[in-house]
Amino acid sequence: MSTLAEPAPAVRRRAAARPKVRRGVLCIVLVGLMLVGVVAINVALLRLNLRLDKLTQERAKLRADNAALSSQLSSQLATGRIQSLAQAQGLVPAAADATTYVDLHH
Repeated sequence: MSTLAEPAPAVRRRAAARPKVRRGVLCIVLVGLMLVGVVAINVALLRLNLRLDKLTQERAKLRADNAALSSQLSSQLATGRIQSLAQAQGLVPAAADATTYVDLHH
């Protein structure tokens, strides 16, 4: 007989099952971490999409403002309006024969 007693079969089965349990727990933790990563990426994408939507709306508003300002500028620069403002201030159109041009290119 040997001096060391052999472990009971139930103890051997429990010892062999421990690495499987550890692997299972490790797999569950890894899957959980991957799910957290997927959620974090989705939240980041949602934030970017919200910002993109806000910027798109702002761009549309700015384009509408530019169109309104362009229209206003066009009406302010209209020849008829300028002539009427000039006449209201006492200005008269120059006669065609009194107009001279200076040639700056020698």
